[in-house]
Amino acid sequence: MVAEVRPEYDTEWAAMKAVAAKLGIGTTETLRKWVSQDQIDSGSRPGTPTEESAQIKAMKKEIAELRRANEILKSAASFFAAELDRPHTRS
Repeated sequence: MVAEVRPEYDTEWAAMKAVAAKLGIGTTETLRKWVSQDQIDSGSRPGTPTEESAQIKAMKKEIAELRRANEILKSAASFFAAELDRPHTRS
């Protein structure tokens, strides 16, 4: 919508301000961020696309979960190794 009305205004900011007011968006800055992200997603502006950003976030979460699981496994291995080293008596 900003791109459609841009020719009617002197600056892109003025166009964004008008569109934000028409759509009832709280601040023009919010709309500016949306426009910027849309430009990134369409490839007309450098940056990390939304889809790639979501994948990175999911991968970071998975890595954190795997690290926690590894720590649990290391603790369990240490515990069981200590049990094997302990002399056992049978009654």
